[in-house]
Amino acid sequence: MAKFEIIEEEGLRFIKVLINNETILAEAGALFYFLGDIRMESQGTGGVGGFFKALATGETVVRPSYTGTGELYLEPSFEGYHILNLQGEEWVMDTGGYWASEGSVQVDAKRNKLLTGLFGGEGLFQTTAKGQGKVVIKTPGPIEEVHLRNDRLVVDGTFAVARSATLNYTVTKATKSLLGSLTSGEGFVNTYEGTGTVLLAPNAYWEVMMLRQLWAV
Repeated sequence: MAKFEIIEEEGLRFIKVLINNETILAEAGALFYFLGDIRMESQGTGGVGGFFKALATGETVVRPSYTGTGELYLEPSFEGYHILNLQGEEWVMDTGGYWASEGSVQVDAKRNKLLTGLFGGEGLFQTTAKGQGKVVIKTPGPIEEVHLRNDRLVVDGTFAVARSATLNYTVTKATKSLLGSLTSGEGFVNTYEGTGTVLLAPNAYWEVMMLRQLWAV
């Protein structure tokens, strides 16, 4: 199994992957450099349907794969990353959140309900990943895991970066009436119900860095 590692240097974060006769998929443009006997190929996202899904999810139409043995480094970013280790389950990611995965993971797209997509801020389609293997998600800030067991999570904002596909995701009014929702200043909220996990990134890394600098004064 490929080994993924998040490396941080001078505020920048990047992904290092060690592969041994294995295949890695990544977003187009994600490659920084690689060492070793690695072959790069381009893989389409699946015909006309895949083309429109890719456009809707913010991902690329052609996704490169890297096969062989060696070290693979992905582009550094001031944002962050989170590594999921899938054990047969399915995850739904925020628009543009997919970064890389093992070749054993199936990457596709899930269609949200029309009103949910319009008012929830997640878009009509979201990227999904399922199967066995690791998936790298790009995140704006540090991750907080919220585990639900026949429970409900309400999020006012678009900082939920990924969720278990077992959860029911809807957009609901913040109060019982539409007028109350609008006058309360909250409007619509994202609601996750059922059993599963939601990954939240409520604070961006630049905000965390500023707070640390203030505390150091």
